[in-house]
Amino acid sequence: MDSQLILTGDMKLALALVVFAMIMLMFERIRADVVAIVVLVLLGLSGLVAPEEIFNGFSSNAVLSIMATMIMSAGLDRTGALNRLAEWIMRRGGGNDAKLLVLTSGLAGLQSSVMQNPAVMALYMPVAARISAHSGLTLKRLLLPLATAIVCGGSITMVGSSPLILLNDLLMAANNNLPSGAASIEPLQMFSTLPVGLALLGLSLLYFHLRLRRMERQNRFAGQDITPVRPQSYFSKVYGIEGDLFELTVTADSPMVGMTFGEAETLPGAPRLLALKSDDAARLAPGADTRIWTGNILGAMGTSSQVTDFAANNMLRLSSRLRALGDLFNPSRAGIAETVIPPTSSYIGKTAAQLGLRRQHGLSLLAINRNRKILTDNPREEPIRAGDMLVMHGVWTDLAETAKNKDFVVLTEHPKAIQRPHKLKIALTIFAVSMLLALSSRLPVSIALMTGVAGMLVAGVIHIDEAYNAISWRTIFLMACLIPLGWAMDSSGAAAWVAGHSIEQLPAATPQWLIQFLLGVFTSLFSVAVGHVSATIIVVPIAINMALASGADPVVYALITGMAASNNFMTSSNPVVSMAIVPAKYTAQQLWTIGGPLSLLYIAVSQLAVNLLF
Repeated sequence: MDSQLILTGDMKLALALVVFAMIMLMFERIRADVVAIVVLVLLGLSGLVAPEEIFNGFSSNAVLSIMATMIMSAGLDRTGALNRLAEWIMRRGGGNDAKLLVLTSGLAGLQSSVMQNPAVMALYMPVAARISAHSGLTLKRLLLPLATAIVCGGSITMVGSSPLILLNDLLMAANNNLPSGAASIEPLQMFSTLPVGLALLGLSLLYFHLRLRRMERQNRFAGQDITPVRPQSYFSKVYGIEGDLFELTVTADSPMVGMTFGEAETLPGAPRLLALKSDDAARLAPGADTRIWTGNILGAMGTSSQVTDFAANNMLRLSSRLRALGDLFNPSRAGIAETVIPPTSSYIGKTAAQLGLRRQHGLSLLAINRNRKILTDNPREEPIRAGDMLVMHGVWTDLAETAKNKDFVVLTEHPKAIQRPHKLKIALTIFAVSMLLALSSRLPVSIALMTGVAGMLVAGVIHIDEAYNAISWRTIFLMACLIPLGWAMDSSGAAAWVAGHSIEQLPAATPQWLIQFLLGVFTSLFSVAVGHVSATIIVVPIAINMALASGADPVVYALITGMAASNNFMTSSNPVVSMAIVPAKYTAQQLWTIGGPLSLLYIAVSQLAVNLLF
């Protein structure tokens, strides 16, 4: 490559737009997506990108792949898959904090290989809160390792992170401007980066296992740990509603055979009976006159000793795992809520039995808080008064639908979106098929992922309006509008000019590994300033031209750059890290102290792995 390229007007204009974008993104005076739209318009007005190509970023494989992963992530979320995963982690963790940390972070990292990183973090935030509430693993110890594992795990495949999704498009665009005689660059396959991503994920798990243990010995987090206040803790403290969920199968010898559900509730030592599964169906809050027969399964909530004694006394078969009623009790679908009765409510003066809360609305009344006096003994027969706080258990959608009548106001935060836990197996099957299609070299990844989206829409896992809402249009516009800036850097020769002059400034005998390491450091710092998408689009064309100028493999340089663009564990400019900062109350000093050394290790490990692989 000729490093003596003359700086033309088009090069100057492209570089000026890059500098403009950098300054605007760094100081955030204007929203990032608005800056991207302005840059796109200026590219079109200046003629740096042809008018017929200026909006091609919106139809690029990278943008379509990201849209598809966002929609499929939302589809999986609607099935409550992550709540089940939290329960599995808690069982496998066995109360061991170190094991819980590795399991949670490791599984999140693996999942981020096939889903967008921010989406995985959003899904794992309630999982982390639930694990933290049930164990001694506080959010401060859990969230940063979790975020780091998600970022590192995104490198396992070419669809796990935005920089790697963009990479193939930038490699293909570079083919249009290669110097004569240079071999064309082949796109990377779905799992081309698998060994690299696994090495980085292993690095993050090992780093935090050693680092956090040392910081605990030094009491660096003393007095700063944050454990979330969860609804279960609140209801246990205020109302005495505590315990876990169990399944009780009615045997032929049980004295409860033929009893009504209401009679069973009044038996001595009875736990809270919340659900019943018969041959016909399973439902929460069955009517008090519903008969119980052999083979029926009761859903009970109480302490282990209480439920065990009740099962033994009434010849019921006890199961601590929710096999038959798991979908009913999925926390994303149902749970406990506190409501308040306004003075205008039609419920005033009536009992829950008279109102038919269970039969008509599917809601079980567990307790009443009346002027700080807690009523838990047969609250269904207590006339309701204005100002009463009612504690109810039921399906969230039933609760929300009943609340529309304005007879009570729901105080507890709960999922507002419709949950479809019964679609879990279908969703997982569709997701797996789309991943297998993505492995095929005959299909672009975007088509494979959109196949999964179409499958989820047709199967009813997610509805089309929900799919539209699942897309982060700010991210889509930011990426689609900045992609042409990368094209302009390449086609104008600005990337080649920057690369040639950068190589000229280095000593003649500078080894390739040092150039790669410096490029990784530069990209990482650039990502901290302007974000990982912008850093990828601007630096990758320069990296490719630097490789050509120094006689190296452009794929190696591009891949090191793409991975370094995600290498930001210290600031909120990384959207995954930003989601962890507020709940765990990390300080800037803590983030830089922990994330700074990890970033250098990340560059070294990724560089070594890429060179060994390619």
